[in-house]
Amino acid sequence: MTINDAVAYSGIGRTKLYELVKLGQLTPKKLGTRTLIITEELDAYIRSLPDMKSAA
Repeated sequence: MTINDAVAYSGIGRTKLYELVKLGQLTPKKLGTRTLIITEELDAYIRSLPDMKSAA
């Protein structure tokens, strides 16, 4: 999926996605001038995030 698709799909901002790429947490693919993010890799990143604590 494109960066814009990844933003819409995940709710993660465009700047944050590029930061994750720079940090090596997501590996982009290039198709011509388009930057693509593998859906399964994005899903795995989201699953790796810590659970939100419930309010007590």
